[in-house]
Amino acid sequence: MEYRTLDALVRTRLRGWPQRPPGIGRSMHNPGSWLRGRPTEIAGGAHPFLKLPGSQRLRTLPDGLWLNFGGTAQEPYVDIFAIEACGSLANMLDKRARFAPSTNSLLAVCPVPWLIGPTSSTDPTPRWRCTGVLRAEPTHPLALPVRDIRVMYALKARHYVGLLRSHIPLPHEYFVPMDKRVAKDAQDDPQIRELVARASAAAHFLTCV
Repeated sequence: MEYRTLDALVRTRLRGWPQRPPGIGRSMHNPGSWLRGRPTEIAGGAHPFLKLPGSQRLRTLPDGLWLNFGGTAQEPYVDIFAIEACGSLANMLDKRARFAPSTNSLLAVCPVPWLIGPTSSTDPTPRWRCTGVLRAEPTHPLALPVRDIRVMYALKARHYVGLLRSHIPLPHEYFVPMDKRVAKDAQDDPQIRELVARASAAAHFLTCV
């Protein structure tokens, strides 16, 4: 099958990834419920997005977005794992800037249609029931503070090699060659799973209970 754009190929491949990012296990730092927010199984469907508090227009829409809901109904939060495919260095710099450390707060917003929709094509459970932080079917979007951010950037081969030789990633950044990211069944690749496993707060501790 041919794809008209790199974005279309990336989205198609990411739809094959599970609700929990492959390689991330359960731990004291990841006890909550993981859900894949982007891409949705139905193209054009409602999906979560990231924004600054009070902003009505500027939104961050990663190519891939997973949300780990945690906390309680009174004090909920979300940890996120994002994937960005970068077709050029300029594109990478733009996307990196959106996730750069900042003193500003970041919100993950989950629209009502996404929350009340089925978890997957094989699981009819409404997503809101899987979050663990909602006690009743929502009637308003759910906006949660983002506690932790991890981002995987997929780069074209020449850009990847250039960064590998000279770049020091920030603590929340992870890089992979584009051909690894868009390969069929990449979620089963041992190298990809090992890298994703390190993309969590638990990786900073000697042992995880």
